[in-house]
Amino acid sequence: MRWLPILTVVLMLPVAGCATTRPATYLVETKGPYELDTGDTVRVTVYGDAELTTTYRVDDAGAIAFPLVGPVLVRGTTTNVAAQRVASALANGYMRNPDVAIEVAEYRPFFIQGEIGNAGQFPYVHGMTVRSAISTAGGFSDTADRNQAVVYRRQHDQMVKGNVDLDFPIFPGDTIVILERWF
Repeated sequence: MRWLPILTVVLMLPVAGCATTRPATYLVETKGPYELDTGDTVRVTVYGDAELTTTYRVDDAGAIAFPLVGPVLVRGTTTNVAAQRVASALANGYMRNPDVAIEVAEYRPFFIQGEIGNAGQFPYVHGMTVRSAISTAGGFSDTADRNQAVVYRRQHDQMVKGNVDLDFPIFPGDTIVILERWF
């Protein structure tokens, strides 16, 4: 009977090896303030001038075409920095002490592909995760890996890739790939 505990331990070792979990690898940044980029639509409010208060789309060059002053570069900036740039452009001979506020009216879309119902581009909603993006795209296909995804995100001048779990936060412009599971 002394061999029973030893036999139990020996038989449990292979099963214990199967129970290990693989940690998700996050190469993409998950923190920091939102930075404007091509495809975003911003609402610019110039206090005291209703004609300049409207929405503007960030163009391919990363600028908004603002009346009177021309293109104002906003790519890679927060809404506060963008408002300061517009205000300083207006103060350069057009308005005395302009008071400008900028907020995101519409985020650029995210993209999803792979083993899901409908691949493509979809509108981003603040606070989305990989799981909610999958739901937006029609859910998993029958052969999808339902435990992880791959997220591609532009960080500064390079595209980075990370294997993530389904509760990982996504940002506008991200590309999500749902891989096929292997039995």
